[in-house]
Amino acid sequence: QVQLVESGGGLVQAGGSLRLSCAASGRTLSSYAIGWFRQAPGKEREFVGSISGDGIWPSYADSVKGRFTISRDNAKNKVYLQMNILKREDTAVYYCAAGGLGALETEYQYWGQGAQVTVSS
Repeated sequence: QVQLVESGGGLVQAGGSLRLSCAASGRTLSSYAIGWFRQAPGKEREFVGSISGDGIWPSYADSVKGRFTISRDNAKNKVYLQMNILKREDTAVYYCAAGGLGALETEYQYWGQGAQVTVSS
């Protein structure tokens, strides 16, 4: 069992940056690939990106490629989502999830509670 907690969300102007953290407890995070998902109001949750347990294989949705970067510090049991050049359409609740590596929610066993990111114009 692993518990995940996101932090770092908030309000930012378009063009700005935020970094979300996903902290794990219960088990060593390096045992898990981690995915980031987001859900905007009135929309289904969508894949943002993921990273393998060793941090070597990040992958990203086309909508964030080149703007978002996923990294991890297994010594600190944390995974990060660095978001740059934020757009209003990036406004959503962001979730980290463990246990999968691809873009399907069903691949992931454990989920955080989510962090709100709001991008203003």
